[in-house]
Amino acid sequence: MENTLGKRIANLRREKNLKQEDLAQMLNISPQAISKWENDLTCPDISILPELSKIFNKTTYSLLLILGYNILIEITAR
Repeated sequence: MENTLGKRIANLRREKNLKQEDLAQMLNISPQAISKWENDLTCPDISILPELSKIFNKTTYSLLLILGYNILIEITAR
């Protein structure tokens, strides 16, 4: 099974014992957005990375490394 960006976000969320709804509320976004990330339909916006870093207790740099370069590709494609 491929370790995609969405699966890595889901794993980090589960490590913190959070439901999609919990993470969505913490980020002030919809649970559907979290679901789309975890199903590799979309990527988190770069503006969310600092808050994701705090929630997952990671530096933004390490979070980018954990999440992979797919997010950077998504950003530069805009």
